[in-house]
Amino acid sequence: MNDVAYAEHKNQMVDVYLPAVEEGAPVIFMVHGGMWRIGDKSSRSVIQNKMKHWVNKGFIFISVNYRLLPDARPVEQMKDVEKALLFSQNQAHLCGGSLSKFILMGRSAGAHLVSLLSSSYARSVFSGLGSKVENKVENKVENVAKSWLGTIAIDSAAYDIVKIMNSAKPPRFYKKVFGSSLDYWKAASPLHMLTSKIPPFLAICSTQRDDGSCTQASSFVDKATMLVTMAEVLAVNLSHRQASTSL
Repeated sequence: MNDVAYAEHKNQMVDVYLPAVEEGAPVIFMVHGGMWRIGDKSSRSVIQNKMKHWVNKGFIFISVNYRLLPDARPVEQMKDVEKALLFSQNQAHLCGGSLSKFILMGRSAGAHLVSLLSSSYARSVFSGLGSKVENKVENKVENVAKSWLGTIAIDSAAYDIVKIMNSAKPPRFYKKVFGSSLDYWKAASPLHMLTSKIPPFLAICSTQRDDGSCTQASSFVDKATMLVTMAEVLAVNLSHRQASTSL
């Protein structure tokens, strides 16, 4: 199923790939990368290897689009991902998926977004914000907690935006992406937003990068572990692109 709308903007859509057996199936919820300004849910590097591998193992694979710059900045993009997750969870039963068996996955900028959403887990699940969703089967509105089993972040170097922006040479395009406000940098930093236990977290990082990907991942995982989260870093000798296409 392609281009299933979860909101009104043209980019607020998901693609859904179904296994042969669809009763109570677990779900991989995949968020693409692209420097927060490009990329698409149907990109081969995003879906080809993962969809084939997991769908053949009985998983539903959902690939997510979200508003890109300049229409939305990273914090707003994370809220799009959250909205898409809630929509997908509440519609999962219609295609044989299990609401309680979602796994978040993101690559590059998408890894940043799922990390930021994970850091906001307590707010997302327990505040009830935005959790009223129409149940079209029974024609009523329900409140559903947006819980998930765990998060896999594939090679993000953007766990601490504050540290990056205060460094001697932040990436040139980061100023256009994250602006100049310290408050926004904190709000967009998974490390700064992480204040309590979150679902199990796997931070995959490329040892071939020289931008601190593994260092940032380790700092995030260390803090998550101190907050009693099951979390670990998986450092791989693959390029940034290979970390997505090969894993």
